Amino acid sequence: MANLTTYNNDPAADSALPPPAAAGWPRRSPLPVLMCGVFMIVLDFFIVNVALPSIQARLHAGAGATEWVVAGYGLTFAVFLITAGRLGDRYGRRRIFCTGMLLFVLASAACGLAPTAGVLVAARLAQGLGGALISPTVLAIIGVAYPGPARVRPITIYGTVMGLAAASGQLLGGLAIQLNPLGLGWRAVFLVNVPVGLVALAFTRRQIAESRTDQAVTLDLAGMALVTLALTALVLPLVEGPQLHWPAWTWASLAVVPALLGLLAASQLRAARRGGAPLLDPALFRQRALASGLGTQLAFWCGQAAFFLVLALYLQLGLGLSPLQAGLEFTVMASAYLAASLRAPALTMRYGRSMITAGAVTLAAADGALLATVANLHGNGFGAAIWLTPGLVLAGVGMGLAITPLATTVLAHADPQRAGALAGAMSTMQQVGNAVGVAVTGVIFFGAVHDGYPRALELSLTQLGCLLLAVAALSRLLPAAQRAGNSAKRGGRRP
Repeated sequence: MANLTTYNNDPAADSALPPPAAAGWPRRSPLPVLMCGVFMIVLDFFIVNVALPSIQARLHAGAGATEWVVAGYGLTFAVFLITAGRLGDRYGRRRIFCTGMLLFVLASAACGLAPTAGVLVAARLAQGLGGALISPTVLAIIGVAYPGPARVRPITIYGTVMGLAAASGQLLGGLAIQLNPLGLGWRAVFLVNVPVGLVALAFTRRQIAESRTDQAVTLDLAGMALVTLALTALVLPLVEGPQLHWPAWTWASLAVVPALLGLLAASQLRAARRGGAPLLDPALFRQRALASGLGTQLAFWCGQAAFFLVLALYLQLGLGLSPLQAGLEFTVMASAYLAASLRAPALTMRYGRSMITAGAVTLAAADGALLATVANLHGNGFGAAIWLTPGLVLAGVGMGLAITPLATTVLAHADPQRAGALAGAMSTMQQVGNAVGVAVTGVIFFGAVHDGYPRALELSLTQLGCLLLAVAALSRLLPAAQRAGNSAKRGGRRP
């Protein structure tokens, strides 16, 4: 449910760093300011779900605009994520963090004041760019401010804040719309970022010292341009095609995607051969463990944002729940996720990739349970929605069993010199999956919504369940846990 991010930091350099106070860092911790940024960018991915029906009604937004509100945020986030980390290394991490925060605040204000669906979508694209500037610089600043063992506590806080933002997003969105402060309605879910972001910006210079790398940093502008074109050529026709009855340009756009991906691959190989810094390190795709890990990450996240989108629309437009009631339904799933994720690290140490398989199968079973419930559900309102609870709990457990183990299993097999590049690539795959998944599942959901929201959700859950079974199969390509250590602990028994 939360985002995976990284920073480009050399662990071997930790011993060369002076203690934070000696390096000129203020005695006050930079964490409160950094965590404000983290909380906002994760929250904004989830809080918008329960606002979508209100946005549709108030702005007369069509299916395409509704999808872009979710997919657009993930799209720009994915495109600029790795480049943003390098911009911080080159121009100063605090400077890029401040730039991202300012852009995110301004874009949030634009979202909250948007007079039309088109303006809202454009502002969400800008929000995604702001989030991309914030995300990698937060961990980069933590990596410099807290060298060596001192880094454990802030990283733990970072993960906790992400989990809280993800778990509380839908509920906070429902509360904001239900309370309707100043008559803002759905606009409150975006405008709440403005005062919080401005307060954080006011303390940034005081709390965070500037840092940058002494090494030359190159930017892969060609790679960024090609990945932007490829993703846009894929997502744009999938979102707009059904509403426009698939004109010729949509098929032409989809047809050029393989060529653009081929050009991207050639560009990355050329940059690597020349000793540059490609956007996606080709070496990551030469090792089966890493390539299969990135593929599993992409496939898994293709289903997550899409699931939240179609479920939010079904709960409010299909069952007639209020935003607050829909938020409570999501909270059931989030609570199960948090409970399962607390056990996931220990289980991953013991069972390795099997935890990812178990998580994906559990999620597929949850989709099946929800599908059966929806197909036999009678009536509307919160009383009817209660019957969805077992499936939602199962879905939360599946997410908790899969998300952290997937990241841990893949990163555990990375060369230390490429750990940062791999984590950055996994973060990019997550955001790409979110954007592409919303576009693909949106074709199915909105294509069937004329037959009713229950039917649209049933077809979407069928597609998402099949995708998760594919994720389970892909997870078996990941390397197994190192058996020597495990066997020694269990008297030689194989896991």
